[in-house]
Amino acid sequence: MKEWKDVGGAALAPAAEVNRPADEPVRARLTIRGAVQGVGFRPCVFRLATDLGLSGWVNNSAEGVFIELEGRRAQVQRFILRIESEKPPRSSIQSLEMFWLEPAGYSRFEIRASDPRGTKSALVLPDIAICPDCLREIFDPRDRRYLYPFTNCTNCGPRFSIIEALPYDRSNTSMRGFEMCVRCRAEYENPLDRRFHAQPNACPDCGPCVELWEPLSGKALCSHHCAIEEAGKAIRNGKILAVKGLGGFHLMVNARSEEVVRRLRKRKRREEKPFAVMFPSLEAVRQESEPSEAEERLLLSAESPIVLLRRKARSLLNQSQVANSVAPGNPFLGVMLPYTPLHHLLLAQIDFPVVATSGNLSDEPICTDEREALRRLNGIADLFLVHNRPIARHVDDSVVRLMAGRELVLRRARGYAPLPIQLKDPLPPTLAVGAHLKSAVAISVERQVFISQHIGDLETVAALTAFRRAANDLSELYETRPTRIVADTHPDYVSSRFARESGLPVVHVQHHYAHVLACMAENELESPVFGVAWDGTGHGPDGTVWGGEFLKITGTGFERFAHFRTFQLPGGEAAIKEPRRCALGLVHEIFGDAIFAMPDLPPIRAFSPIELRVLRTMLERQVNTPRTSSAGRLC
Repeated sequence: MKEWKDVGGAALAPAAEVNRPADEPVRARLTIRGAVQGVGFRPCVFRLATDLGLSGWVNNSAEGVFIELEGRRAQVQRFILRIESEKPPRSSIQSLEMFWLEPAGYSRFEIRASDPRGTKSALVLPDIAICPDCLREIFDPRDRRYLYPFTNCTNCGPRFSIIEALPYDRSNTSMRGFEMCVRCRAEYENPLDRRFHAQPNACPDCGPCVELWEPLSGKALCSHHCAIEEAGKAIRNGKILAVKGLGGFHLMVNARSEEVVRRLRKRKRREEKPFAVMFPSLEAVRQESEPSEAEERLLLSAESPIVLLRRKARSLLNQSQVANSVAPGNPFLGVMLPYTPLHHLLLAQIDFPVVATSGNLSDEPICTDEREALRRLNGIADLFLVHNRPIARHVDDSVVRLMAGRELVLRRARGYAPLPIQLKDPLPPTLAVGAHLKSAVAISVERQVFISQHIGDLETVAALTAFRRAANDLSELYETRPTRIVADTHPDYVSSRFARESGLPVVHVQHHYAHVLACMAENELESPVFGVAWDGTGHGPDGTVWGGEFLKITGTGFERFAHFRTFQLPGGEAAIKEPRRCALGLVHEIFGDAIFAMPDLPPIRAFSPIELRVLRTMLERQVNTPRTSSAGRLC
């Protein structure tokens, strides 16, 4: 949704509407909102204004980018037309407002210092993958950034994981402790350089560096490129390596080795859930799967997410290069390519696929600090490849799959968060705290809803701490004090309790109604809408567990138009972890007690006689057997 406004009435209007001869100078003030900070937007404005012979200035603000242009009206109008088509590739314009003013007599065009005043509504860009120019530099022995794992420019590198406040200036990032050397400073201050105002700009002489640490003690074994070389040897030798990346730690092992992958599963306490695999190149990915053109584009994109790809059928002559225990029994594989200079340099050392899973125990958020990682990953990692650039907030890898020719983001984090959803009408300052599983939070600033990175399941103290931090983080970043909180209607969710304990007015929204509303907002749909929401569980107003819902959405609420036939879940939450219980409840709903006289029925064979007696009593007496319409319990 994009807006072009001319508050003065003549942005692209005929000359007669401006009351000034065409050859006399005019001045225009522009406010551009969108993804316009940290993407080279100001240098683009500088070059375009200079090319058109315009004077004035541009600066960053808490709201976006402010521009004043002075010159002939026709050139100002050409600037408006060209900025949309010639803007930097990672930028996007959501709205442009323009005022006509009396000329101020500017003699040249300049880039001014950022203005921190105003409502904090500028878009914080996600972290993005290394660009082709920087990638060439780190593998070019003639370049001064040869083998440097923190190479970046305005077109790539960290953003959300390092920013601490708006506007997006180096002093407001975790890079403020690294003073630029003379050559980096010259690049940073040159509007014609692609590193102009690249806030994480650094080189081997002045920037962060890597070290390889022993576990427990954190003793440094070596540093700089030697640390990367030794880390590669460790992976080749079957070690589990903890790597501090862009938004947190990865645990990396040789993906070809059944023994080492099983060892990682045991230490990480992750029994069967698939691991993501990082391949050294697209060619290596093609050996394992047959990605479509769209899937390859996703893998190579600046977002660089984990992409779910269908694995190739295997024969005796065509064996997989990935161990079966990476994704046991799964026809799909979570695939990604190196996306930071550090990953590229590390994968170049080994040139085979590696498991790259979150640096945590199951159900915990990923580690972001090296000292914290020594403690929390104790007993999991054999070595730690760390660096001294602080991570302002944890950011997991995003997960995407292609469905019906369209990208479907399954986990929204690096590359996507915290880009907002744009609403038609403004909202009062509102904090939304999501559900209990696959948690995320969001905050509204006028007509924009900023969505946090993926937090995860709120099952542990560490996860709850991360949840609270993310909620506070968005409020502080945008300096917005919520006047209300939106929470799930389930009374026992951790997020719902958080909302009640906040002291703010709470708006409760039914789980599946929220699913449909989110789809409506994302796709700019207005009611009435017919929505289908199928998932695991959601608290139903009728006291049952919903999850296979057909909802009619109106301007004032929703009507449950239809749903899947309900059945009992023997054991309640135990049935979620034991699908055999779901199967028993389902066949009991259809055939009743007759199933207990069918010993060959698979759901009956799945239990011992003693277990069956207990479960039969539960079903007959309806004790701890909540009814559900959940599609998730059928899958």
